Amino acid sequence: MRRKAYTYWPAVVFFVVLLVAWEMGVKIGGVPSFILPAPSEIIGGLIRYSSELFGVHLLATVEEMLVGLLLSILLAVSLSVLMFFSPLFEKMFYPVLIVSQTVPLIAIAPVFALWFGYSLSSKVAVVVLISFFPLVVSLYDGLKSGDSEVVDLLRTFGANRVQIFWKAQVPMALPSFFSGLKVAAVFSVTGATIGEWLGAEQGLGYFGRRMSSALRADGVFASVLVLSLLGVLMFTVVYMWEKRMLKHK
Repeated sequence: MRRKAYTYWPAVVFFVVLLVAWEMGVKIGGVPSFILPAPSEIIGGLIRYSSELFGVHLLATVEEMLVGLLLSILLAVSLSVLMFFSPLFEKMFYPVLIVSQTVPLIAIAPVFALWFGYSLSSKVAVVVLISFFPLVVSLYDGLKSGDSEVVDLLRTFGANRVQIFWKAQVPMALPSFFSGLKVAAVFSVTGATIGEWLGAEQGLGYFGRRMSSALRADGVFASVLVLSLLGVLMFTVVYMWEKRMLKHK
C-alpha cells in the first residue's frame, strides 16, 4: 500500500499547487470571502464549526449512507441473481432499470419527501435510487461474462447449476461487483446530501444549506470538504475490502 501510494505523488503535487494558487489568487485578487473563501479560511471554518460538523450532522449523514448502501447491495444482489437465472425476469426488469436512470434525481427526490416526510426513510430512498443501478448492472454483467471454459469443465465433472454458480460464476463476478460497489459507495454520499438539501433537520447537506442561506461560504465549503473526505473514505474502505476478498480467490 505504501508503494502504491507513492506512485500517486504527481496527484499530490498537483493538489498542493492548486491549493497554493487558490490561496494566492483569492488573497491577491481581493475576492470576497462570501463568494470564494481561501483554503485557509475553509480550514478555519472547519475548526470553527467542528463541534457541529463532526457531531450530529456527520453521524446523521453516515447513517443515511450506510443504511441506503446496505439496502442497495441487498436489492442489487437479489435482482441480479434473479435476472441471471431467469431470462423472463431479465427481460422484465432490465429495461425498467434503464428507464429509472433517465429520471433526474433532483426531480424525484421531492416525491420521496412527500411520501416519507423529513425522516430517515426519505434520505435512504434517495441513496438507494442513486446507488442501486451501478451495483445491479455491474454484478449482472459480471455473472453473464463468466468464463465458459471453466463452466464447461465443471459440467464434465458432474456439477449442477447451483454448484457451478457458487464455485465459478460468483468468484468470477466479484471484480465486476466491487467495481460497481466502489461507484455506489461514492454515490451514496451524493444521495444523502441531495436528500438533506431538499428537506432535513440534520446532516452535512442540511448544514451546508443553512450556511448558504446565511452567506457563510466558509461553512459551506467546510461541509463540502467533510463530504469529499467521506466519499474518499468510503471508496478506500471498499477498495481494501476488494483486495482482501480477491486475495483469497
